[in-house]
Amino acid sequence: MDGFHQNEGVIVLGATNRRDDLDQALLRPGRFDVEVVVPTPDFGGRKEILTLYLAKILHKDIDIDTLARGTTGFTGADLENMVNQAALRAAIDGAEVVTMKHLESARDKVLMGPEKKARVPDEEANKITAYHEGGHAIVAYFTKESHPIHKVTIMPRGPSLGHTSYIPEKERYHVTKAQLLAMMDTMMGGRAAEELVFGPENITSGAGSDLKQATSIATHMVKDWGMSERVGLRTIEGAKGLQPSESLGPNTVEQVDAEIKKILSDSYERAKAILKAHPKEHKALAEALLKYETLDSEDVKAIMGGSKISQESKTS
Repeated sequence: MDGFHQNEGVIVLGATNRRDDLDQALLRPGRFDVEVVVPTPDFGGRKEILTLYLAKILHKDIDIDTLARGTTGFTGADLENMVNQAALRAAIDGAEVVTMKHLESARDKVLMGPEKKARVPDEEANKITAYHEGGHAIVAYFTKESHPIHKVTIMPRGPSLGHTSYIPEKERYHVTKAQLLAMMDTMMGGRAAEELVFGPENITSGAGSDLKQATSIATHMVKDWGMSERVGLRTIEGAKGLQPSESLGPNTVEQVDAEIKKILSDSYERAKAILKAHPKEHKALAEALLKYETLDSEDVKAIMGGSKISQESKTS
């Protein structure tokens, strides 16, 4: 670094999570010219971090593998916070030890915000939410490339009236086109369920976040990942919001926009087709959500197999 003599034995270190905002002069040879990228922990790293923090609290029957698979993208600080929140939840509940229930609740709080104390008092709204979330779950369950279902709930959390969560079977380092389409189909399941059950005129604004995420995936597929036969193996740059520019003519803009719409429309139709093929399972899942509010993967599997969930197992 400028101003230091070579023989002083001083090593200057810096850290940032906003590399793009750094002045390029800082990165010239002789300055910060050696860079070490520190990504968020992978599956093995998350297991080690969770083991470290769990060793500091009393706990019982913790499935660290499941926790690690369900916390993709968490930093070390996120994992520490999750364990601390779980310990706090256990103390509030008067529990002697932290259990998976406390840790999963803490993870959901980190991901989606705090859970409301009770579901919405409007039962018609709860019915819509139950069928909406049931739609996500049905499409995910019957879509080969979808992540396994972890939990479905109609308990409000953060800005959401309900949520369907998934846990990947293994860490994904690449995402295939089939997996991306499966993600979009699952996202479309909520709106498709509303239309099929309540009619086209009674769809709600509850699918806003789903549509935003699906649109983002479809846009990346067409503009960035070369996954559109019509647009071809290219990236589309130089325009914000698909507006014509010097490097992007109006014909290309129309072509890209049409292809994004087609991908989303096809995804929606696939979701509707799955729901039309499984109305009995969809109804049973929605009714179980209205009764129990939250269902785990075993509950969903039982319902899909035509079995009933015991009241004792859900209230114990």
